Amino acid sequence: MLKSLFNWKVLVNLLVAIAIFVGLVWLTFRWLEYHTNHGQEIPVPNVINKSVHDAVKILEDNGLDYEVDSAAYNPKFRPLQVLKVYPAPGSRVKDGRAIQLMVNPKSWAPVIVPDVINKYSGLAFQRLDRVGLKVGDTIFEPSIQKDAVLRILFKGNSLKPGSLLPRFSTVDVVIGSGPMRNITIPNVVGLTVKEARAYIARNLFEVGIVEHEDGGKDESDIVYYQDPAAGDARDQGMQIDLWASKKTPAELRDRIDQLNSTYRMKIDTTLPPIRYEEVPNFQDEPVNAVPPPAVTPKPASPKPAVSATSKPVSTTKTTEVKPKTTTTSTDNKAKPTTTPVADKPKAKKVTIQ
Repeated sequence: MLKSLFNWKVLVNLLVAIAIFVGLVWLTFRWLEYHTNHGQEIPVPNVINKSVHDAVKILEDNGLDYEVDSAAYNPKFRPLQVLKVYPAPGSRVKDGRAIQLMVNPKSWAPVIVPDVINKYSGLAFQRLDRVGLKVGDTIFEPSIQKDAVLRILFKGNSLKPGSLLPRFSTVDVVIGSGPMRNITIPNVVGLTVKEARAYIARNLFEVGIVEHEDGGKDESDIVYYQDPAAGDARDQGMQIDLWASKKTPAELRDRIDQLNSTYRMKIDTTLPPIRYEEVPNFQDEPVNAVPPPAVTPKPASPKPAVSATSKPVSTTKTTEVKPKTTTTSTDNKAKPTTTPVADKPKAKKVTIQ
């Protein structure tokens, strides 16, 4: 066994196998060096603060590949300006190495317009501000939905919920100002149902019940009756009921008279107007009413006694007797002298009840 191993033929075969293995390894490494440009390195050019288009052209001229990544928008830098480079400028890389470029985008990242249609304006403003949208003009439009958002406009165009807009974009909001009062009802008799719907909507009203004479739903039927009648005044958003048919108005005369008796009630103006009078309610007293002052009875004055011999006198006269005075000159001094007068009986006052 050992002698066979040291046979020269075996040794020659072993040496040949080792030589072939070493040769294959050497050829493999040489092939790898050739295809991987081993030992050949290129310095990374400085493209910071350049536009992305110029940076890409420079990298391609140097035999380097590139990958562009957009960072958060920064208004301090120009749009599409290169902010960072990896590997750093001056580093040596192999030919064909991909260089990562961090670029400032054109504007802010887009945001989704929230669904605030038919929502209260205060709540809508909060949701728009939360996603990063600014409210510009507030436009009021007549609508039965008072203080509700009707539309959102961006540069004059209406936006649908879910649309994408750059962050911090300015949008205009259309808000309902309440219904208009006393609008004239339009005349849609003679129009098709489809035309009547559009005409009613343009006049700020809504379509109510649409009754087809044949029971179908053909929008090409002609409207032969409407309620309220054309020319009446109603508030915005009121419903207008329609009756439609394929027949002519002459053929529907009986039906129109029947509808007039139902929806066009006549008022007899020859009767005198009814007057209503309010009956005072004495039971209702004011709560804080001041009570009337108490009335104190006056004491009764005693009646004078009347003698039986006295006669009733209707008018009583009282005469006053003035004393007569005479003057005599004594020592040039006047001294009054009084003449006594007989006392007369005074008349008594009699009160006749």
